[in-house]
Amino acid sequence: MPRVTLGIRTTASCSAALFALTLSACSDKGASPTQPSLSPSTSASFDANYNENQSGEHGHVMHIRNELNDGASPAAAARASGTGISYHGGPVLQSGTNMAAIYWAASAIYKNAPAPGTSGAGSADASLVGYFLNHIGGSPYFNINSSYTNSAGLHIVNSVSYTQYWANNTSAPTGTQNVTDAQMISMLQSGFNSGKLTYDPNTLYAIFTAGQVNLGGGFGTQYCAYHTHGTVTIGGVAKTVLYAAMPYNNGYPSACTSGLAAANGAADPGADYEVNTLVHEIEETTTDMMGNAWYDSRGYENGDKCAWTWGTTYTTAAGGKGNINLAGKDFLVQQNWLNAGSGGCFLKY
Repeated sequence: MPRVTLGIRTTASCSAALFALTLSACSDKGASPTQPSLSPSTSASFDANYNENQSGEHGHVMHIRNELNDGASPAAAARASGTGISYHGGPVLQSGTNMAAIYWAASAIYKNAPAPGTSGAGSADASLVGYFLNHIGGSPYFNINSSYTNSAGLHIVNSVSYTQYWANNTSAPTGTQNVTDAQMISMLQSGFNSGKLTYDPNTLYAIFTAGQVNLGGGFGTQYCAYHTHGTVTIGGVAKTVLYAAMPYNNGYPSACTSGLAAANGAADPGADYEVNTLVHEIEETTTDMMGNAWYDSRGYENGDKCAWTWGTTYTTAAGGKGNINLAGKDFLVQQNWLNAGSGGCFLKY
């Protein structure tokens, strides 16, 4: 029996979770968009998995690399009809995805990152992570997400805007300290209260930590990152906040990095490896922000269906492995699931 990967997805509460198999599949041909069904799915197998596997864990996780399915890929079954992924009626970030980076550490996590204690516009973030966030929107890679639609049939706009950062060195976690979702939400609330962060319902707040700080309690042993949502209070009104737990992948290199040479060489391998899990969480939030929009009959979101698969790679000038180039800089990122034709894992659209 092939070894499988378990994932977790949320519904309205970040404590409700579902285990689901992680898929990997590859395809090298282009495809044309198809109009998805707009009526919610009621997959019996999905509901059964949900009822049996609720565990009180976090949002939808990206599992560690060595738990990737080593047997025959189940992707073929998942795309037996249509594109292999379906719409369940929930909201998407149709007009584009805004990003905020919170670097929660006593000192800079990445080379050339914003100075601890500062906040500002994303355009001022000179780190490799900042470069990636400032250039991924509008790329052929992120355009894959435009093959998904909202409830009105409008395609998602190929746009990512890195609007703000906060290098938060207040009460920063250290070592292997466990950080709960409640603590992450409380930290975000403090940022909104102090004005270090601006609240926006269409922003994904990516929380980065250093070393082996254990965001959520399962970093490096169960997962490498996850996205979910919580509730904050803005002007006395409860608001939903989208966030992603982004621990330092290079703290567990065998579990949470590609295992390949960093695309940009020795300059900042930690940042190089981080963008892979980061884009996984961005593309899943974009197409399934509340956990009730786009996923397949087993509960896989678009990023899950292609996790830890690279497509065609090349050797970069720095001697690492890359598969996309953003405005002259190379990166290695997982493929994403195209919701067109018969579906498949692609690097561009």
